[in-house]
Amino acid sequence: MKLAGKVAIVTGAGQGIGREYSKALSREGAKVVVAELNEETGQTVAREIKDLGGDATFVHLDLASEQSCEATAGTTIDRYGGIDILVNNGAIYHSMRPDTFMTVDLDYFNHFMAVNMTGQMLMTRAVLPSMKNREGGSVIMQSSGAAYRAASSPYCLSKLTVVGLTRGFASELGKFGIRVNCIAPGVIDTEATRVTVGETNMNAMVKQLPLGRYGTTDDLLGTLIYFASDDSKFISGQVMLINGGDDHRL
Repeated sequence: MKLAGKVAIVTGAGQGIGREYSKALSREGAKVVVAELNEETGQTVAREIKDLGGDATFVHLDLASEQSCEATAGTTIDRYGGIDILVNNGAIYHSMRPDTFMTVDLDYFNHFMAVNMTGQMLMTRAVLPSMKNREGGSVIMQSSGAAYRAASSPYCLSKLTVVGLTRGFASELGKFGIRVNCIAPGVIDTEATRVTVGETNMNAMVKQLPLGRYGTTDDLLGTLIYFASDDSKFISGQVMLINGGDDHRL
């Protein structure tokens, strides 16, 4: 097991990609904190991991709240003694509004960016003291292939800022032995994608992909474990596009 004895926090872990990330980290031996706004789904994922013989704890997390981010880190340290891995997966995506920069309501936009961008910054800041005490760690950001689209879209903008956070944190935290890398999925076949993008649009997008199919959550897990483990011990500041070959040119 590549992550035996490690402690991981996964944000937005109650469904979709976050759920599969949590289970994959557990299979590799990590103790997992399922950090999720929805208590019902978060508790379900933690229970699924325990039923499979893993060690998991649900923690309620509101990414728009600095206090909640700090409390999540604190609860993890109280339960497991420290933090080795942070997966910044949580974001507003399922059923998000189809706004443009010209039409988006400002209050909605500010909340959207507070979750999708600032929340990743706050969680990274919250785990820093523990990772420093453990003389290293791995932070894995979650962007999207949408970051590279020339689109008037708050979602695309929020995911582009995550690329900037990845590079900035990698530069700032490297001296503490902390690696910061980023996964940027393309068209992944999840419930959230089917609701938000729509099957017609998904089918049009997949026809343009050299590999000719949707991605699945399983397609992301190898990179997740690579970034979380010592296999990538000299890699930081990198963005891995997992997108079926789409070049995403602007």
